[in-house]
Amino acid sequence: MSIQSKCLIFIAFVASLLSACSTSSTGRSQLVLKSDAALAQEGARQFAIIREKMPMVQDRATIDYVACVADAIVGVLEGEDAAMYWELAVIDQPDVNAFVLPGGKISVFAGILTVADNQHQLAAVMGHEVAHVTEKHANERASRAAVTYVGVDIASILLGGGYSNQTQGASQALGTGAMLGILNPFSRMQESEADLVGLEFMAKAGFDPRQSVDLWQNMNKKNQTQIPEFLSTHPSGETRIEELVAALPTALAYYNEAKAQGKEPNCVR
Repeated sequence: MSIQSKCLIFIAFVASLLSACSTSSTGRSQLVLKSDAALAQEGARQFAIIREKMPMVQDRATIDYVACVADAIVGVLEGEDAAMYWELAVIDQPDVNAFVLPGGKISVFAGILTVADNQHQLAAVMGHEVAHVTEKHANERASRAAVTYVGVDIASILLGGGYSNQTQGASQALGTGAMLGILNPFSRMQESEADLVGLEFMAKAGFDPRQSVDLWQNMNKKNQTQIPEFLSTHPSGETRIEELVAALPTALAYYNEAKAQGKEPNCVR
């Protein structure tokens, strides 16, 4: 059997390993190999560093506003997600950004408030970040990266024929291929999933899901980066808007049900 054939067999084996192990709330197969507890511990450690090293917003009204929206989103969670110790940091920097660490540690940059015009649009951001945690995206990404790059290393040795220069070249080529063909699309898949799950969270909390579209229209105006989508870890703004619009009928049903139950958050600055 040729080296190339062995390589193809090995890659097929890696692909089969990547195909399952767990299932997201949307029914998507996931590879989850890492310890949730260990990731949460590391998330808490990194969050403490962020709180210590980065400038925090001191304005009480702004902090309470962001916390009000976050609390409403977390309030619709169930099971182990609801029992998680969620924490929030509002960072005093102009970046239009937010991110979440394993274990429910949410960081929001003050700059996001320049594009999120109201509580509903901010809820779209918060719902998205919360969804990354509930869908175990950090665990999934770490697991997938570990397996992918083990495969790249072994395939590089096979294709390189044991010669260091050839192996290095093969590794670079395969690494780029893994990023563009596996890891980047996977990241975009996670982002899209977080958008849609987050849309449901915000609607169940009583925020208007239609405002998520307005948020991304604002984001598109703000973002001048023209990175081709296939090179990016995030879907394009246009793609996100299309997916959100398609999901609005279901989200609006949740929203109307929440309003009928008296869930109408009043988060103001």
